[in-house]
Amino acid sequence: MHGAETRVITRRGTDAAPSPAPVLLGWVAGTAWQLQQAVLPSAAACALWLAAAVVLAAVAAMLGRRHVGASFGGAKLAWALSAALLAFGVCSSRAALFAANALAPPLEGRELQVEGVVDAMPQQGPAGTRLRFEADQAFWRGEPVRLPAQLSLGWWTGEGGIAAPPFVPGERWRLIVRLKAPHGLLNPHGFDTELWFWEQGLQASGSIAAATRLQAAGWRRPVERARQAVRDAIVARVDEAQSAGVVAALVTGDQAAIGRADWQLFRETGVAHLMSISGLHVTLFAWIAAAVAARAWRRSARLCLACPAQHAALIAGVSLAAAYAVFSGWGVPSQRTVLMLAAVALLRLAGRRWPWPQVWLLAAAVVLAADPWALLQAGFWLSFVAVGVLFATDAGMAGARMEAAPDRAGVHRALHGLGALLREQVVITAALAPLTLLLFQQVSLVGLLANLVAIPWVTLVVTPLAMLGVAVPALWSASALAVQALGWLLAHLASWPLATLSRPAVAPWLGALAVAGGVLLVMRLPWRLRLLGLPLLLPALLWQPPRPGTGRFDVLAADVGQGNAVLVRTRQHGLLYDSGPRWSADNDAGGRVLVPLLRALGERPDLLVLSHRDSDHTGGAASILAAQPGLPVLASLEPGHALRALAPTRDCEAGQAWTWDGVRFEVLHPPPGEGAAVRPNARSCVLRVVAADGTAALLTGDIERAQERALVEAGVPLAADLLLAPHHGSGTSSSADFIDAVSPAVAVVQAGYRNRFGHPASAVLERYAAAGVPVVGTPGCGALRWHSRAPGQWFCTRDERRRYWHHAQADAAAAAGR
Repeated sequence: MHGAETRVITRRGTDAAPSPAPVLLGWVAGTAWQLQQAVLPSAAACALWLAAAVVLAAVAAMLGRRHVGASFGGAKLAWALSAALLAFGVCSSRAALFAANALAPPLEGRELQVEGVVDAMPQQGPAGTRLRFEADQAFWRGEPVRLPAQLSLGWWTGEGGIAAPPFVPGERWRLIVRLKAPHGLLNPHGFDTELWFWEQGLQASGSIAAATRLQAAGWRRPVERARQAVRDAIVARVDEAQSAGVVAALVTGDQAAIGRADWQLFRETGVAHLMSISGLHVTLFAWIAAAVAARAWRRSARLCLACPAQHAALIAGVSLAAAYAVFSGWGVPSQRTVLMLAAVALLRLAGRRWPWPQVWLLAAAVVLAADPWALLQAGFWLSFVAVGVLFATDAGMAGARMEAAPDRAGVHRALHGLGALLREQVVITAALAPLTLLLFQQVSLVGLLANLVAIPWVTLVVTPLAMLGVAVPALWSASALAVQALGWLLAHLASWPLATLSRPAVAPWLGALAVAGGVLLVMRLPWRLRLLGLPLLLPALLWQPPRPGTGRFDVLAADVGQGNAVLVRTRQHGLLYDSGPRWSADNDAGGRVLVPLLRALGERPDLLVLSHRDSDHTGGAASILAAQPGLPVLASLEPGHALRALAPTRDCEAGQAWTWDGVRFEVLHPPPGEGAAVRPNARSCVLRVVAADGTAALLTGDIERAQERALVEAGVPLAADLLLAPHHGSGTSSSADFIDAVSPAVAVVQAGYRNRFGHPASAVLERYAAAGVPVVGTPGCGALRWHSRAPGQWFCTRDERRRYWHHAQADAAAAAGR
């Protein structure tokens, strides 16, 4: 009788336990809700959410004990809401604590003396050296000041500059620096740099003016020192720089070692995930470690009696994968993978056999509990959708591979593994194609073929040789040769016609439908049901962004930092005015901002106008012309300029005019025949765009007072509703007479945040204010959108995408661009 009662009590206790699925789903939903907040809730609000979570958990426990009908359903809902509120409150509290340590605005741009330790392996690039620095002391004018603990600092060499000192992780340095808050470029569908800084735990960036080493590394940062020693040894050993960069990235996780052109090739062929330490590498390492550990463990009967070989394999696999991830830099993708593997391993060790959707949700919830902001990263979605697809298409057995693999032997296991690899690659490529298109507006059509070769080649040849090179350095040369062979194949595939497919960015709901369609196509279902995925794909593939009507145009002033880049669109045409700055030999606004922006908008411009030769206006032109061969150019460039060789180029001269879709384009400056002896700014191409109803925009380049006066005195039509402020708001431009002649509804300043030129000048802002003209700067606005149908309105990307981690500038002058 007592045994029966015990069994009943045990059953009821088990049934009353909260189902994990509602709790896990609630945690994910609560995290997603918190990440949509424009501002952080107050401490009182966070306390309220946390208290509500506790109350709901108590209600859920009470309802769960009843276990009858609606009350049990209510318990599940209560558990889900409790977890959601708890996630919201915890994430908000963590964010508030982090934000409290932000860089004080008065310290921005000041020359500070900081002391601290080099926290991680420095990254080297064409522009100089960047390092992560842990500051523990800081002084301004001899007085101590408080700084964020983690700083991102750069020693910029430029052309002919002084090389950076040999920074080594763990060393203590005294640095003279100028800091600023993390402030990135913000464009529609563009990369959120400020979110990246936030997730990395960095709250200030800056440049180093002078450095003095105070103390050797000693016992500090041994792993980072080892990483740097290995990377430097690879670079010294391998003569060919491109393959050396890939080998170094695979061993140490230094993605900066891979050049921009190589990354472009890897993206075009769909193998970028293989070329740095990612979830795939960590998982593969865990699988190999588990297989080796299981084989070794089974050789000892005593060990097997103490702990089953399968459990030992799980522990060894996760532990060694974590060690590998730490050595490779403990990047965010590696952290996610280790946490996911650990969660699944603990579930196995506890003897739990959950359905695969619960295992999948558990992994996601664990990752988001550690790093809530990972939910906004493309890598998170690609990783978890891939894992979910493998679970769903393999009857839940994908999660057991780590355990089952050691039980197979010899050739049978190898053939089975190869067949599984080929099948999984087909499934993942097909399922992730819509998601990749949604996230990046581009997908490789040769990716399946490239990955069928690259995955076994990189995982079984390149990476093992690179890792074994730590013990036998000669193997790094062999690994580099393998990288070169793969590079030749990838370059050949990338040269095929239609190697990539690009589509405009779609509405989120259309993207979700397309992803569901891709998953449905690869499910283990009858083909009749699978084909239902095709109609779900079509709306996203056929989507076209709305365009202005006939006789109207719109303007997008991109956020490119200190430079100009303005997109003008009519019903069927597009014009790009200037191409933004070049930041280094392999990094410019064209490749980093404008090409992805044009792709997301589905825009192929009909004309590129380069106002004059200065690099903050032409710096991105080469990247744009490479992405869109044959694009005609209208420019004020001297004969023999390098850009003239890249595209058919006409000289920009006053009097040129044309009409697209009822919208007139007029060149007002420079005068015909003006020679190259004139300063580049004075030869800027001034373009006026006029809608059918007379609404106009005036794009001015870098003209100065003399050119403004000449235009006013010549009586050319200058009136415009939108004015691109001349010379980024420099004190040499925007004269009062010129502002009166244009009489704009808004003046736009494209400038860099806290730029060294002080643009826009205070006197210029005062002149616009005196004329009653609002000034909007891209540092405070991000990309600005304006439409001729509503000339008195404009829209800022920073307002539309505002999130609490975005930098809030301290004053109106800063918002205007200073």
